[in-house]
Amino acid sequence: MKALVLLNSTAGTSAGGPPEEIIGKILMASGIEPEFRHVQPQDLQRDTADAVVRKFKLVVASGGDGTISSVASALVGTDVILGILPRGTLNHFAKDLNIPLDLAAAAKVIAEKHVETLDVGEVNDRIFTNNSSLGVYSHLALERESQRKKWRIGKWFALCLASSKMLVRLPLVEVRLKATENARTRRTPVVFVGNNEYQFDPMRVGTRLSLKEGELSLYIANTQSRWGVLRLTVRAIFGRLLQAQDLEASKHTDLWISSRRRSLLVAADGEVVRMQPPLHYRIRPRSLRVCVPASTSAP
Repeated sequence: MKALVLLNSTAGTSAGGPPEEIIGKILMASGIEPEFRHVQPQDLQRDTADAVVRKFKLVVASGGDGTISSVASALVGTDVILGILPRGTLNHFAKDLNIPLDLAAAAKVIAEKHVETLDVGEVNDRIFTNNSSLGVYSHLALERESQRKKWRIGKWFALCLASSKMLVRLPLVEVRLKATENARTRRTPVVFVGNNEYQFDPMRVGTRLSLKEGELSLYIANTQSRWGVLRLTVRAIFGRLLQAQDLEASKHTDLWISSRRRSLLVAADGEVVRMQPPLHYRIRPRSLRVCVPASTSAP
């Protein structure tokens, strides 16, 4: 089996993990022939699409959630398998699939060739494997990168600066949400759309038990107070947004979000883009083939 291993040149926290030689030996021992390529983030989708054309059977994404999402977007609906080497800050998708964060162990998962076909979400033709959101997180992420470039500081310090600045502006968004059942208008700091259901259980908060239920989970924050926004901001920083007790939750397969604004900041798997409403969210059931641990059932 031929495999293209795409290594995000700018990816996250564990860049000092096992060298390519060790990963290569693990893959080759199971009959996988890897071709390693260091790639800039903006080239991930292009190189993945090229791998599909070149008849690769497996594409391995080495990076964080943004890297995995970019590679997955070019593999959805194809027979090409996605392998994951988690090298990001949070690695939500890998954790929800029980993929080890140790790169050598993650390579062994790929070598086992146990494949599950999973759901992905989509907003206006943009694929997301974890979630998409409007409001607090999208503004926070954009302002964080602005502060990092302006002051040349680390991610966490930039987050603190971005949070204080964002609270002054109180980024509320007014949207009209329309699903099959009904339509409603909300003014809120957070609209969160997940690929399948996220957990509220304190021991599992922010995780998903299944990626094969064929549904989107929608969460809308009811608070509009400065204190409420502050709590949501802190939870967003530490990946605990869903601990909030004032979230309205529902499940859908198809969802439209419209707004009076000409464009909206939309976060999808940590990447922020500006989109013109209406936003069309939908689930793409069982559309992505992924290597997961054989020893445990994939969610």
